[in-house]
Amino acid sequence: MITEDHEEVFIEASESSGLKFAAAVSALVITALVFVGYAYLRKRHERIAGPPQQAANTQPRLPPQALILVDEALLQGSNTLLGGTVKNIGNDRLSGLSVELELKRRTGGTTEKKQVSLSPSELDRSQEGRYSLQLKAQEYVSARVVALRSGSQASVPYTLAQGEKRPPERLDSKTIKVDQPAPGKRSEFLNSPDNPARVP
Repeated sequence: MITEDHEEVFIEASESSGLKFAAAVSALVITALVFVGYAYLRKRHERIAGPPQQAANTQPRLPPQALILVDEALLQGSNTLLGGTVKNIGNDRLSGLSVELELKRRTGGTTEKKQVSLSPSELDRSQEGRYSLQLKAQEYVSARVVALRSGSQASVPYTLAQGEKRPPERLDSKTIKVDQPAPGKRSEFLNSPDNPARVP
């Protein structure tokens, strides 16, 4: 009877290990099928869609010809003054220069573009020119440089940098005069050098 019990235990163990082995093999087969199916579908999609599209601008980026220093906006009463400096960092002469700004309105959030001419508008190598624009502060919420134009259409490659910072605001100093109490009036304090009192 003891021998029969041992045989049954041995048979059950072999059946469970056989099931584990079959499950492992079937899991590997399913994984391989999923991988092959994915690879097939990917190749099929590439054939239909074609090669991946390159970026819209396939032209190589040209080295910057100008450096635009953007100053912090200044408040002058109800107006905002925008400005900055453009420096020719290329080897060629730049002529007919203007800075194109994108302005965002407070109401509606719409944007508009304005071209601001440089003074002087022609820059030799390492020469600088200034631009400035005055706007109503209550009409616009922000402004940013979007292009540097040479002549009417040609765009000049440029790089941006921080220009002059806004000067610190000066607060008018005011002298505050505190009225002294009249000599005949009693002080609020019971015990003071002028009116010593004994504390019980």
